[in-house]
Amino acid sequence: MKLTIERSDLLKTLNHVQSVVERRNTIPILSNVRLEAKAGVLRLNATDMDLEIAETAPVGVTSPGVITAPAHTLFDIARKLPEGSQVEMSYDGETGQLALNSGRSRFTLSCLPVEDFPVMASGEMPHTFTLAAGELRGLIDRTKFAISTEETRFYLNGIYLHAAVSEGVDVLRAVATDGHRLARVEVPLPSGAAGMPGVIVPRKAVQELRKLIDETGMDVQISLSPSKIRFAFDDVTLTSKLIDGTFPDYERVIPQDNNQIMEVDRKILAEAVDRVSAISTEKSRAIKMRVEKGSVELSASSPDSGSAVETLEAAYQGGMLEIGFNSRYLLDILQQIEGDAARFAMADSASPTVVREVADASAVYVLMPMRV
Repeated sequence: MKLTIERSDLLKTLNHVQSVVERRNTIPILSNVRLEAKAGVLRLNATDMDLEIAETAPVGVTSPGVITAPAHTLFDIARKLPEGSQVEMSYDGETGQLALNSGRSRFTLSCLPVEDFPVMASGEMPHTFTLAAGELRGLIDRTKFAISTEETRFYLNGIYLHAAVSEGVDVLRAVATDGHRLARVEVPLPSGAAGMPGVIVPRKAVQELRKLIDETGMDVQISLSPSKIRFAFDDVTLTSKLIDGTFPDYERVIPQDNNQIMEVDRKILAEAVDRVSAISTEKSRAIKMRVEKGSVELSASSPDSGSAVETLEAAYQGGMLEIGFNSRYLLDILQQIEGDAARFAMADSASPTVVREVADASAVYVLMPMRV
């Protein structure tokens, strides 16, 4: 194999694919990226056995071929080469090494047999639909903060993606929860998504996908089966196994009859929560919200640091209510609300609170209270 590639093209594709490769691997071949050169294109593949990425880049191919090389080492080299440089890569089957030349720099990398590189069998994916990159970004950004990191409840370690009906309208809904907070966001159901199975997309796949779609304005083609999901756009294809588990009935934890309604400026509240929480203990991050007619008072105290109180204007006509929250969780939700005003629907100090954006009904957040 012999080829020439622009350093910027090599760096961009390697940046994407090496991100999937774990830093520590008990299986040596999983530390490598598969490189296949033919017909003016270099195709790069990387996998961790649960997630696979494939991306192509334009190259000048002198002689076609396929090899595997250490992903992180190759990326580090490309990152440190001068901007605008040309990179020549050649593989000699006799030495079993990849030679990489650029300007006055010379590198040789040990390769592993291509036959050892695992290929993720994608199988048939009967459900295919297209989603605008902006809509997919919104679904991910407004739910991923609530994904659980607790391995024992593995079925919560991802985003639950499924077709649903909201007020008579078919929607594609994304839900994430860690038991302390819940995020539910929806977009109009794309053509072709009707009848899709409900699937749980793992946290790592969500994180890698989010990084990739940051750079595209194109639509994303999503294909899925009950066990796998594939995202394709630009020159990238990301395929992931799905979490084999049952997502809980999240509708049961979204209160429908919370009648104590408060509307407050989202930005002012977030800044006040951030200030007052500086006093709260690192472990609990507890903050108390005291709501009265026309105002909300935030307070926090700790034996070591002292206490803090701040009062804000709020639209509220109910009776006095005191409720405690984890300030970090409350801030996470407030940061997802893009509009000016947030609406809190509360019942009492022991019941879950529903938070929405006043001007946007497509997102619902639920926050469990804590004893303060």
